Amino acid sequence: MKGKVRTFVAVEVDEGVRNQAAKLIRRLQQSGADVRWVDTRQMHVTLKFLGEVDLREVYHICMAVEKSVAEIEPFSIDVCGVGAFPSLARPRVLWLGIDDGAEQMSALNARIETALHALGYPREARRFQAHLTLGRVRKQDRALDDLAEMIREMQDLEIGPSTVDQVVIFSSELQPTGPVYEPMGHAELNG
Repeated sequence: MKGKVRTFVAVEVDEGVRNQAAKLIRRLQQSGADVRWVDTRQMHVTLKFLGEVDLREVYHICMAVEKSVAEIEPFSIDVCGVGAFPSLARPRVLWLGIDDGAEQMSALNARIETALHALGYPREARRFQAHLTLGRVRKQDRALDDLAEMIREMQDLEIGPSTVDQVVIFSSELQPTGPVYEPMGHAELNG
């Protein structure tokens, strides 16, 4: 048994959002850009990436996350808008944005950051921006111009609502076909 596990904390999205995201990805694939598209069945909003964690710490992480979110009331998010990090001119990550519910997601992230910082995990230096990753650009080529134009046309695209009523602590195992995520713990929003 290995002693470390790649770990992150996230919110899963409803099936309707995953289905709409899959349709969107099929449209964006028509650009021909070299992108590693996500498996929408595993789509989530990452709240905190912890990296390689000692297996003995997983219980403490789960308890800290559970305690940090227990008093928060469940809420809804509205998934809409397509974009790219760091920019459409030099895209590395393609994403779906969060409109309604973005402030609650930021508050959720802040509570989790504080709880895990108390366990010795460093805070994220970048400002949190709730999003769903659609894909990661593998190669900068001319097809990215077509992809960027498609994204510009979809920057206000409405995907749909999703309910946030729990946070999941996941393990992530990197495979040649893409990462495989397994839940290690659930923390309910009971507020």
